[in-house]
Amino acid sequence: MVQVNVINGTLEQKEIDAYVDHAIEANPGKLINSIDLEVDGDYVDMTYHFGEVPFERIRRITGYLVGTLDRFNNAKKAEVEDRVKHSLTVEDEEDIYISA
Repeated sequence: MVQVNVINGTLEQKEIDAYVDHAIEANPGKLINSIDLEVDGDYVDMTYHFGEVPFERIRRITGYLVGTLDRFNNAKKAEVEDRVKHSLTVEDEEDIYISA
């Protein structure tokens, strides 16, 4: 439910509902916490206040795009545990040459 603040006047509930529907349609995929409707004669200024949309991190693990490993079978979990993570050491960095 979206909280609506009407400022400097009054609006009928039917009109408020129309503004809320418009805001939701105009911002797909965004979480609207509240809307300020500032009445100025025949005009209404709308201000949206968005909330944070939760997201799930997706990684490529053993050839699959996954968020978590909970759906992997035992063989795939073992493959994840046995994989080699590559990194650079200080000695490796000294061997890297960059030419201009």
